[in-house]
Amino acid sequence: MPRWLPRAMILALALVACFQLGDWAFHQLIGLLINVLIAFFLALAVEPAVSAMAARGMRRGLATFLVFFAVLIASVGFVVMLGSILASQIIDIVESFPQYLDSLINWINETFRTKLSRVAVQDSLLHSDWLQRYVQNSATGVLDISATVLGGLFRLLTIFLFSFYFAADGPRLRRALCSILPPAKQAEVLRAWEIAVDKTGGYLYSRGLMALISGVAHYILLEILGVPYAPALAVWVGLVSQFIPTIGTYLAGALPMLIAFTVAPWYALWVLGFVVIYQQFENYVLQPKLTARTVDIHPAVAFGSVIAGTALLGAVGALIAIPAVATLQAFLGVYVKRYAVTDDPRMHGPAPRAGSPLLRQVRRSVRAGVGRPPAPDESRESGR
Repeated sequence: MPRWLPRAMILALALVACFQLGDWAFHQLIGLLINVLIAFFLALAVEPAVSAMAARGMRRGLATFLVFFAVLIASVGFVVMLGSILASQIIDIVESFPQYLDSLINWINETFRTKLSRVAVQDSLLHSDWLQRYVQNSATGVLDISATVLGGLFRLLTIFLFSFYFAADGPRLRRALCSILPPAKQAEVLRAWEIAVDKTGGYLYSRGLMALISGVAHYILLEILGVPYAPALAVWVGLVSQFIPTIGTYLAGALPMLIAFTVAPWYALWVLGFVVIYQQFENYVLQPKLTARTVDIHPAVAFGSVIAGTALLGAVGALIAIPAVATLQAFLGVYVKRYAVTDDPRMHGPAPRAGSPLLRQVRRSVRAGVGRPPAPDESRESGR
């Protein structure tokens, strides 16, 4: 046996053991790593506000505390307001349930020539096997629900603590990261950090502005229809439709439609029509103008990034996919070399037919002097 073979076998076994240990540790810490990633993007989002307050002479820790305190107050107020709406609506539904049941039973009796009664239906429901099994499963699942709620609160606390430290010690963190890199790499890291702050902050700014516009528009509609809790429902529609990708619009419109249905069934159709029309206005008019300077990303790329982020990290990946892809796109745009496009007719697509609106617009532009080449004096002045 060669003398190097035992050492090679020991080295191979050590590498396999290290790989297995690293794989086990990674799967054990995947939850913590996702929390740190969320905290990092949250710190990037509040970085402009914290830096602006620190530039005015305020200590960075105090500025970070004030920003996070404002975010916490807004979040708690939104949850409490939404919870009060749901609680009141549930109470109204429970109180009106006998009337709904009577009307349903009367319709069934008149339509199908039956002789049902509310007392018999209630007794059959209360003594049914599936209801008893459901009550037993719900009683045994109380501990699981409590553990889930406590785990969610602990996760939120972890995210807020990490994001607070990232935002408060941002300059120190950048110095610590750059201290282990050569000077050439330090400039690239700082540039990437700055781009990430701009794109993440711009994404939240544009989404917040669109949420405000959406909330005001839906508030006006709900007030005209006389739907109760119009301010809270407008806040719900604005936030959920903008900060939950892909399905946020449908989730946001479901609650106002349900409450409008309790007022009048036709009002739910009015709300549905308005949600569909406003969504088209937002997609084709409002969103391109607001996101052109903040998150300049193609809608197809944004949709694909949301799907990829959901497949990788679930709901968390869907939330951070768009700012992450926008940051990567802006960072690569600095280093990707671009060339002048050749003047080939195939670059512009097929030529417009005679009499088409596009051709008439081009002719009007030429007559107005828009497309004429500059005169020699103008070229000399522009070069000067």
